[in-house]
Amino acid sequence: MADEVLVSFRGVQKSYDGESLIVKNLDLDIRRGEFLTLLGPSGSGKTTCLMMLAGFETPSHGEIHFDGKLLNHIPPHKRNIGMVFQNYALFPHMTVAENLAYPLTLRKMGKSEIADRVKNGLAMVRLESLGHRYPGQLSGGQQQRVALARALVFEPKLVLMDEPLGALDKQLREHMQLEIKHLHERLGVTVVYVTHDQGEALTMSDRVAVFKDGIIQQIDTASTLYESPANSFVANFIGENNTLRGEVVDLAGELCDVRLHDGALVKARRVAMLGSGEVTSMSVRPERVRLNAAAAGCENRLQARLMEFIYLGDHVRLRMEVAGQGGFIVKVPVGEVDAAWQVGDMMDVGWMARDVRALDALAA
Repeated sequence: MADEVLVSFRGVQKSYDGESLIVKNLDLDIRRGEFLTLLGPSGSGKTTCLMMLAGFETPSHGEIHFDGKLLNHIPPHKRNIGMVFQNYALFPHMTVAENLAYPLTLRKMGKSEIADRVKNGLAMVRLESLGHRYPGQLSGGQQQRVALARALVFEPKLVLMDEPLGALDKQLREHMQLEIKHLHERLGVTVVYVTHDQGEALTMSDRVAVFKDGIIQQIDTASTLYESPANSFVANFIGENNTLRGEVVDLAGELCDVRLHDGALVKARRVAMLGSGEVTSMSVRPERVRLNAAAAGCENRLQARLMEFIYLGDHVRLRMEVAGQGGFIVKVPVGEVDAAWQVGDMMDVGWMARDVRALDALAA
């Protein structure tokens, strides 16, 4: 059953000093078979949640249930949960095959079953010919594959991954993201994945829980988080975002009019419960902004000064000043860049009301 809950956190808190809470009253259901990513900046509580689920930390308050059982006081080795770490945590004195056999030996499986599972585990990560090697003889990507196979070889119901690709270079990291995603799809195992890399979270996950200050700000699919952020923190943390600050001057159903600092009016979707006179931070994605002639048909049109070209191969980012606010980014495909554009030019920028979200006032 797709929506069946495998793990639940209920009222979970964690404090290391008895005063400040790293995790605050966490209620979270993790569905059987899903790939859930815990995403947030350093110190937001995501890794602490993973460590409590693994058994390396104990909740200060609340309960964690796994497959119907209370986990709080069950030691890590009895939870039957797979774990993949950033530093691989392979035994250097054991061969690759022996590393994979280790969790099976701990579970007192027979020799023939261990041999079969090790063989299948190596095939699963395409390392069939490297079972005799030691971790020190492997590349970083190969070591990460071994760590992945070792976490899956005993067929756990749940696999936890703590920044597992953080030590790899960009190209290999992106390749391994897809490998892990495809493995998850093939095996149907439940994965809880921790990262601070929002691109990684968007690429791999069924759902993403965005953490800040020990609280989940929003939990949703990647596309919903990107297209419909619930607050200004999520809007700025997920993907690239332009923020325009202003004051709400009129409300009309789901829309509102916002006056910017230079007096210009912007029509936006009202997401936060805003009233007239309140300050708001509006979110508009760089790819939703139109320029010059293309801006003519937009409900919102403003003047902007071109400040900088940033070339990124397939597209160019234009850094612009809009309504006295710098750092406004517009993404333009390389084929649509006008060779006559120069730094200092005044240009029209525009976007539709549906593409700008009036959120809470962003903290300075």
